[in-house]
Amino acid sequence: MDTHYSKASLSAIADGDQDFMSIVAHTFLEEIPSDLEGLTEAIKANNKQLAYQFAHKMKPNFQMLGIEVQKDVKTIESWTKSSRSETTVQENIDTLNRVLSHVFEELKTDFPT
Repeated sequence: MDTHYSKASLSAIADGDQDFMSIVAHTFLEEIPSDLEGLTEAIKANNKQLAYQFAHKMKPNFQMLGIEVQKDVKTIESWTKSSRSETTVQENIDTLNRVLSHVFEELKTDFPT
């Protein structure tokens, strides 16, 4: 089964330390859902400054776990510096929500508490 994150990427960051991998996974599960909700709400409210802060904060976590959403995050960050309406990034935030919902479930399965 294909996953939406890279366990190999996580293992490389953790130098194969299973305990550290578990800590990273649990920290991700504690922080990212609320950050994603904040990002989604900031975009809905056209609050570009707050949207940028959330997107920028989450980006290293996505890279660390090999989650292929960099294009969407960069598009959202670019949008925050533009005068375009929030509808121009709706597809990107929808993709983030869809992909991350899978990642959350996969991490819960791979790193149970």
